[in-house]
Amino acid sequence: MNVIEVEDLSVKYGGATALDSVSLAVGEGELVALVGANGAGKTTLLNALSSVVRPAAGQIRVQRRFAHVPEGRQLFPDLSVDDNLRLGAYRVRERDTAWIYRILPELERTRSQRADSLSGGQQQMVAIGRGLMGRPDVMAIDEMSLGLAPIVARTLIRVLDELHRERGLAVLLVEQSARLAFSLCTRAYVLEGGRLAASGTPRELTESGVLSDVYLGTTNKVSV
Repeated sequence: MNVIEVEDLSVKYGGATALDSVSLAVGEGELVALVGANGAGKTTLLNALSSVVRPAAGQIRVQRRFAHVPEGRQLFPDLSVDDNLRLGAYRVRERDTAWIYRILPELERTRSQRADSLSGGQQQMVAIGRGLMGRPDVMAIDEMSLGLAPIVARTLIRVLDELHRERGLAVLLVEQSARLAFSLCTRAYVLEGGRLAASGTPRELTESGVLSDVYLGTTNKVSV
């Protein structure tokens, strides 16, 4: 069963096409990466999944409970860590944050601090924790490693892997860093200029050379 299905999705901003006939799917309990250079359309695709932007054409189906962790964290800076977490549970009855602190223990000592007093890594942990408070079956995370030290990014990858194994969480991980995304995900899509450039396993994509071409801006549309 697919928890996310996108078929021939196109999104336009005025006269500019941000996504052009993109199709992808995320299966139940699957870890999928969406990679590409800046401006490839990755954030636009997640915003379409969350109904932040309206598609010009195509179909989107989200079959299970969905959470979106946006690029740039987008926390409420004057609220405490605990209050930011609770806002993620507005659609569910259970608003106890204790289980988030067990998953992300570094946040325990900051629970009463304002969100804007935290480091970038701590803020990203709060953003992910807020998404988890909605008890999602599938979580889409936009540029998780942006501005983070490598050790923090690896910690978050480990947390997502544990949630996947213990709770069956499906993840659509949007990343500019293909290496980081491939350390978690077993399948990936590559966007270039708003179009699907390739798809396959991390090994297939790496060995094909398509990633090098995409990030250097030299590839044409191919299928892997």
